[in-house]
Amino acid sequence: MAGVLASVDQRTQLVGENRLELLLFHLHSRHFFALNVFKVKEVVKLPHMNKMPNAHPKVCGVTTIRGESIPVIDLRQAICMPPCEKDADSNLVITEYNRTVQAFLVGKVDQIINTAWTEIMPTPKSVGRNHYLTALTKIKRDGVEHIVEIIDVEKVLAEIVEYNIEIPEDILDKSIIGELEGRKILHADDSPTARRQVADTLAQLGVEIIPATDGYEALKLLQHWADEGIDVEKELLAVITDAEMPVMDGYRLTYEIRNDARLKNLYIILNTSLSGSFNHAMVEKVGCNAFLSKFQPDLLVNEIQNRLRDVLDKE
Repeated sequence: MAGVLASVDQRTQLVGENRLELLLFHLHSRHFFALNVFKVKEVVKLPHMNKMPNAHPKVCGVTTIRGESIPVIDLRQAICMPPCEKDADSNLVITEYNRTVQAFLVGKVDQIINTAWTEIMPTPKSVGRNHYLTALTKIKRDGVEHIVEIIDVEKVLAEIVEYNIEIPEDILDKSIIGELEGRKILHADDSPTARRQVADTLAQLGVEIIPATDGYEALKLLQHWADEGIDVEKELLAVITDAEMPVMDGYRLTYEIRNDARLKNLYIILNTSLSGSFNHAMVEKVGCNAFLSKFQPDLLVNEIQNRLRDVLDKE
């Protein structure tokens, strides 16, 4: 399975095409779950694991892959199911999120599917807030339609490694910090955890965050404002967008903004948990202004301050 994962060059071919690849697997049940292949480094059969003293209850051990010690998270337990069985069907999905490498203990790995973001459905609001999904999709097997549940890894990791939104005093530019009060930023991300991280960080500076749950919702909001005669480029300090979202991804959102004369000069920050080398290639291709890997409050604040300096210079 590791050899099936696409290279950086192959993955960049999907940029702007509003498509994604999903790794399908089971959690010792008949249900299908999925992770975005962009975030998967490799899949291996369950190797030897060592227990970690004083580890989080959802971390079931640590293993060594090619000389690197990697913590292993029991994905069943992480999404509030009984612990995962360790048997012949068990696998580790090695991923890279937020500049860290971790493994998820899963059951049988099924296959990789290539699909369109338009085939990805937001999680129904009726399921409430205490779920671990960012979206759903469907597949057909032997003429039977199955629901595939796409895991919200941002939430899983935030519950294991608590994120810190404290802004280091030494990065604040006292000469302009007061100018951030009341500035507006549109933030598109399908993960409620990711939206909360950005909003809680920038709220400390008086910045108003306008949330959107996917690129399509963000685009429609921008177009509505433009239709109402609002100068969107003056109204918003920036647009922050995740890369991978249902309905419309962040790359397609950027493409649509750059091709609308009323919006084309908006300052767009790609904020995602994907690997740096991959995203820098994507930023260059689709025309974002900046790239930030999640979740780094100090770099987020620095980027917003830099953007504000440019705006103040032009006012």
